[in-house]
Amino acid sequence: MEKRAIGMILTVLGIIGLIYAAITFVNHSGNVYNIKVILTSGILGVIFFFSGIGLIRGTRDVMKNNEHIS
Repeated sequence: MEKRAIGMILTVLGIIGLIYAAITFVNHSGNVYNIKVILTSGILGVIFFFSGIGLIRGTRDVMKNNEHIS
């Protein structure tokens, strides 16, 4: 269950990073610093998002009596 919680946190952080990159892209003033911020937050957002989704999909739920749910 801990891996699934970490996966949810990473997914949310990835979504926040992607939204921040999109807002920065829309409100750009054309200087080089904004491009660095857009690329950094966008790449980190994509990495966090897909690693979180991977953790959520790859983790099975375990019932209290140790039976696995497929």
